[in-house]
Amino acid sequence: MAQTCFDPALFAFLRALKRHNDRLWFDRNRERYEEDVRRPLLRFIADIAAPLQRVSAAVVADPRPVGGSMFRIHRDTRFSKDKTPYKTHAAAHFRHSAGRNVHAPGFYLHLEPGNVFFGAGIWHPDTEALSAIRGAIMDNSDLWVAWTRSRRFRSACTWEGEVVQRPPRGVPADHPLLDDLKHKDFTVLGASSEAEAGQPDFARRFLRFCRAAAPLNEFLARALGLDW
Repeated sequence: MAQTCFDPALFAFLRALKRHNDRLWFDRNRERYEEDVRRPLLRFIADIAAPLQRVSAAVVADPRPVGGSMFRIHRDTRFSKDKTPYKTHAAAHFRHSAGRNVHAPGFYLHLEPGNVFFGAGIWHPDTEALSAIRGAIMDNSDLWVAWTRSRRFRSACTWEGEVVQRPPRGVPADHPLLDDLKHKDFTVLGASSEAEAGQPDFARRFLRFCRAAAPLNEFLARALGLDW
């Protein structure tokens, strides 16, 4: 695998974009965006594709500039009070091949000044998917505990996301995995940094996280009737 990493110019551009988040400035600096942000991230996605396939054949790293793994820089402002047109981070979502949205397990890379991290799992599953995941945890509690309490998983992954305050419907209040079953988001994060993003082993760091988080994604995929 190529030693894929990100130049400080990526973070410099994003810092400048945060200060000048308007279309006129972006149009004047579009070539800088292409050179310092878009191309390096697309190159990372292309380089990581084959190694990710060895983590799971179900995960897709798609380096197409439109419709692939890279998120658009443009914000959807239709329903937001914040009308600034651009995101001030760069990101990629490596989706499960069976789904084209976030309601299937996958991996995530987030590049933002002062906030670089990895992600895995399912964010905001719909009611049907959430019920299926909770049911799988109750029906396969030994496997869930073995996979999410392993030293490798706990050392690399930190739970993140919404939880409910009361036991979900159909879950006994004294269930030994009640805290797990209260999750509304089954997502974990892995810490990184700007400095690490610029190191030649950054892609390997990301892959180590993916391997550590893979048992969670496999459990979620199986719960939803998906291959892994």
